[in-house]
Amino acid sequence: MTRSPLPALRLLLPLLLTLGGAHAQSATTLTLPSAVSRALAQGVDVTSARASLQKAQANLRAVRADPTSLITTLTQAEQEVAAQTAALDAAKLGAAQSAISGYLSAYEGAARVTLAGAQVGLSERNLKIAQARLAARTATALDVSRAQNALNSDRQDLASARATLPVLEAGLGRTLNLQGDLKLSAPPAAPKLSVTLATLQSGLDKRLPSLVQAANGAAFAALQVRLADNDYTPARTLDDARVAAQNAQRSLDDALRAAQTGVRDAYRAAQDAQERVALAQGALQNARTALTQAQARLKAGTAAAVEVQQAQLQVAQAEFSLTQAQGGVWRALSALGQASGVDVTGLVN
Repeated sequence: MTRSPLPALRLLLPLLLTLGGAHAQSATTLTLPSAVSRALAQGVDVTSARASLQKAQANLRAVRADPTSLITTLTQAEQEVAAQTAALDAAKLGAAQSAISGYLSAYEGAARVTLAGAQVGLSERNLKIAQARLAARTATALDVSRAQNALNSDRQDLASARATLPVLEAGLGRTLNLQGDLKLSAPPAAPKLSVTLATLQSGLDKRLPSLVQAANGAAFAALQVRLADNDYTPARTLDDARVAAQNAQRSLDDALRAAQTGVRDAYRAAQDAQERVALAQGALQNARTALTQAQARLKAGTAAAVEVQQAQLQVAQAEFSLTQAQGGVWRALSALGQASGVDVTGLVN
């Protein structure tokens, strides 16, 4: 964060700029889409899942090329490819969710520092006003004490925000395997939720790794029943296979219902997040209108400068609330993607 140099340090400014030039050059400029792309390309979980899928595919090719392969062996090899494909897709969605969360946290952390600084500026002015009123005997020492306490609290909030920001940026750097300073651009507007809930709830057993495993288990158990349903297999073996198949199907059905409930809840959360953006936009518009009116009153001599500063702070607070609301949409969409196995952010290729 660049600060204005103190007068006593102005002579050192050229040297500071020279020393800081190399440091600034090491900063990595990121956008939210580029951060997600980097996470998808270099994420450990994605890389591992991709390798596992390639291994499963190679095994399937070998099994298919072997004329002596049993149907059970071939089925298991095919199911392993399906499972690893779902695992890779889930890893991508998980990597995207981590990148989105880390990026938004760091960006909002920087905005929180700016907002806290504006609050300190207003509190400093309020303290000076209280001290002036005390000198004019239009306020009490208690008024000054309250203003001082408010300033102290705001300064502590600013210090906390400044201390937290490097931690958030470092967390994002670890997620993206980046070192050095990061320069984050404002996140773009999140896409509208256009897909229907029914669409997201269908086919979960082909997308979510846990459900794919359960579906594979149910399908393999059903295969065992078919293989045992003949004249040369003991009846007890067939009965046991049928019981196992029924249990596997019940487990799949239970897991599917739970997953559909999770998708429904995530879908509603995404809808709520989008509605909150509209509310935040309305609040920001109101704050800007109030600021315009305060400026007009100041120009007309019917308002004090501190009232304009208060209105400016309220605009900054409303802008920060809007930033948080917009970030909430991205978080909700990425969570919905994790729950449904479908990317609804538009950032996962």
